[in-house]
Order: sequence, then structure tokens, then C-alpha cells
Amino acid sequence: MKYAVIDEHRNEFPVKTLCRVLDVSRSRYYDFKTAKPSLRSQEDLAIRAAIVRINTEHRWTPGAVKMWRLLRAEGVECGKHRVARLRKLENIQAVRVKRFRVMQAKQSVQPPAPDLVKRGFKVDAPNKIWVGDITSLRTKEGWIHLAMVLDLYARRIVGWSMDPVQAATLPMAALSMALAQRKPCAGLIFHSDQGTVYSSNDYRELMEKHGMRASMSRKGNCHDNAVAESFFSSLKNEVMHDRLFASRDEAKAVVNDYIEMYYNRKRLHQSLDYQTPVATEAEFRVLN
Repeated sequence: MKYAVIDEHRNEFPVKTLCRVLDVSRSRYYDFKTAKPSLRSQEDLAIRAAIVRINTEHRWTPGAVKMWRLLRAEGVECGKHRVARLRKLENIQAVRVKRFRVMQAKQSVQPPAPDLVKRGFKVDAPNKIWVGDITSLRTKEGWIHLAMVLDLYARRIVGWSMDPVQAATLPMAALSMALAQRKPCAGLIFHSDQGTVYSSNDYRELMEKHGMRASMSRKGNCHDNAVAESFFSSLKNEVMHDRLFASRDEAKAVVNDYIEMYYNRKRLHQSLDYQTPVATEAEFRVLN
């Protein structure tokens, strides 16, 4: 500690004076300066560099536990507490400070479908239950709305669409994308809130055409669709940070990059035992 104080103030005061005030031998101080770092110190420096790199690659979002798992995935053996200490030395903190807000559901144009999910968000195979929701992003050109479809099994985003107008055509485009990519069997459950767009005749007809069963949350209860809400919370915390996009096209490009390049392929999910959605689905295919 004394040597560190000398290093900090050596440009202001002579080393000789600092050593005398701190009752430190000058020879000992210079021995300390020329000594080789210990193996532990060298390892710490290497881990700190890896932490900084991974933190940047993962958009400044991993906490200590997730960072530890990401390091282990790269073959870096170290303890959780060591990672927490080294993150602190680098002044790294996870940027997540918000939780999703409770949104009041809109009045349905048709009677709502029953809740077939009942917060049973653990699913044993892909394409059994999808969930959907809509959020809005601010740009200098005005608002743009994002509709998405998420497969509960691996938390993978399988369809999305963005448009300045929040009409039934918006979630229908997201659902159509999911259907084209996944080609699910009849009987798949699609769960949403009681928003007008999800209760519209056009949306219900699209679902019925593909043999899907409608399921809806209770009115005004965001926790019945918590996984969809959680995705939007992650998106806004990890991409936006109260950011104002210059244009709607910029917002589309950023969201596309986040979903395709990061969320589905690189982001570790605690609910998936710290695997990515893509890796979880790949493991399912191998085992089945």
C-alpha cells in the first residue's frame, strides 16, 4: 500500500522525501519496482483483459456470475469471487437498472382466449408454445413499433416485425415470419396479452389457418406473459439506454442486429443453464 502511495505522488514530490515520510527504505521501494510480477498477478492481468473484452462483446451487460460463466466457456479457470473482484478493479458494472413496466392491456374487440399457459414457461420441446408481444421505440422521425414471437423452449426469437403503425398487420407479419421459418405442426399454442391486435379477426384467422391455439393473459397482468416482457426489458437495457434513434431505419437495423447476432446466438440465459437459444436448440436436435 505504501509503495502505491509513492507511485501515485512521485511526480509531485521526490521519492526520497516520500520514503522518509512513509518510513520506507528507498532500496526496498526500488526492489519492489523492478521485481517480476507474481504468477497470480500475471494471471489477474490476463483475466482482467479478458473481462474487458467480453464485457464489450456482450454489450456491457454481464454481471459477475454470467461473466464467470463466459470466462469458463473460453477455458479460463477462476472463481466467482475473483471475477467479481477483478470486475470491480476495472470499474465494470452491469448496465441493467430497469425492470419491465406493467402495461395496461387494451380492450379486446373479441372475447379473450383462455389462458392455456398459466405461467408454465418451461417447455420440453421447440414449437410447442410461442409467446408474442409489442413494444414501441422512439426515433427522431417518430415512434416505431416492434412485434416479436418467441419460442418458449429455448427463448429464441423466431419472428419479428417493425412498423410505424400499430395495426393487426404488425404482429401478423411477425407471426408469418415465424411460421415460414419454423413450419410448426398443428396444435401449437400462441400466447399473448389481450391487446386489440391479437384479438382481431384477421389475426385469429391467420392462427386458425395454421392450426394454432390462442391463449391470452389475464387483463392487465404482465406476469402472465413474463418471458415476452423480459425480452423487451433486455432489449431496452442492453441496446437503448434511453437512446433516441436518428431514424426508423436505424432502429430497425439495431434491433435486427441485436436479435440475430446477439440475443439468439451469443447471449447466455440463466433459465437455459447459461446457454444461448441457438445452442439449446442444437443440443435438443442432437438428443432427439
